[in-house]
Amino acid sequence: MLNYLWFGFFVVAALAAMARWLVGGDAAVFPALVDALFGMAKVSVDIMIVLFGTLALWMGFLKIAEKAGLIDGLARLLTPLFARLMPEVPRGHHSIGLITMNFAANGIGLDNAATPIGLRAMAALQELNPRPDTATNAQILFLALNASSLTLLPVTIFMYRLQQGAPDPAMVFLPILLATSASTLAALFAVAFVQRLRLWDPVVLAWLGGTAVVIGTFMALLAGLSSAAMAAFSSLLGNLVVFAVILVFLVVGVLRKVPVYEAFVDGAREGFDVAKNLLPYLVAMLCAIGVLRASGALDFLLEGIRYTVSWIGWDTRFVDALPTALAKPFSGSAARALMIETMQNFGVDSFPALLAATVQGSTETTFYVLAVYFGAVGIQRSRHAVGCALLADLVGVLAAITVCYWFFG
Repeated sequence: MLNYLWFGFFVVAALAAMARWLVGGDAAVFPALVDALFGMAKVSVDIMIVLFGTLALWMGFLKIAEKAGLIDGLARLLTPLFARLMPEVPRGHHSIGLITMNFAANGIGLDNAATPIGLRAMAALQELNPRPDTATNAQILFLALNASSLTLLPVTIFMYRLQQGAPDPAMVFLPILLATSASTLAALFAVAFVQRLRLWDPVVLAWLGGTAVVIGTFMALLAGLSSAAMAAFSSLLGNLVVFAVILVFLVVGVLRKVPVYEAFVDGAREGFDVAKNLLPYLVAMLCAIGVLRASGALDFLLEGIRYTVSWIGWDTRFVDALPTALAKPFSGSAARALMIETMQNFGVDSFPALLAATVQGSTETTFYVLAVYFGAVGIQRSRHAVGCALLADLVGVLAAITVCYWFFG
């Protein structure tokens, strides 16, 4: 799947560039394509520099947690649920605890913490993989849920809206929560359908119902706060959780007589080893994405959608936010830049800007996650992972559009 997809990016880019040259007389498109190739190669290296430090830091702390028995404790707690969602993973396997920590970090918007934990979880699942170049069912479910990115506290979105002068930066909190919940459920149902998982099992239903109650209660409590109080609470909670988790790892490690400094160094060394293996996969994926963007293929698609929507007679305001939605599966930085551009062009509290912010918070950068998570363990055959993740993206975007029309007219 990845081979055809990667090749398809270049084919579509070539066709779009030829159209711009032959029909529009724009010969500058070809220098732009070459610049995009080298530019994205540089971006890949820039990302790696950040990842080296981040992975070393968090894998160091994770090694302490692992030696202190915290990972195994989480695994035992969630074994009944994951025994049904990932039946090929042995009960109590340490990957379950890591998966749980990854989901928790994503939920409160801690991307820097979630990625290294997720990579460690993917490596743990790879230990059980009988065909190391092919994704297992458990790895596909884990990746699809990561790509859907259930986010309870979209702190970064609040920050960008505040930077652009929004008087109510947390206005999009509830729309993002609803949209990201829809995308996560879509990812779960899509993978469950393909893998024939029994979601109607009482244990699974109990966990899903309990999660729904927690999210509903959380929404009800925060809905009563002012926007300023909500943004402040979100930021405070996120930072408190990060530092509290680190302290728990250290304190429990010391109490259980773990040599915390040596354990941290061992984990950081593992993080360095993981990071250095990611570069080829990042260069391959990001360069293909850069060529696709530089060719104007996304612009062609956007204008086609606008024309079709206008011909049907529907409201076209949502089309102005679609660049963020179209870029999000490919590049988080590109989608972020397009969201900010939308805020600047239409106004931070305009409908397109509110929708762009909601889309930005409702899904993850699917192909980046695919390249990083599968690339870290050398998986080349993704099976149905891409299809399920992209379906979750589509549901997240459609939910964001629906919710924004509901909230903002």
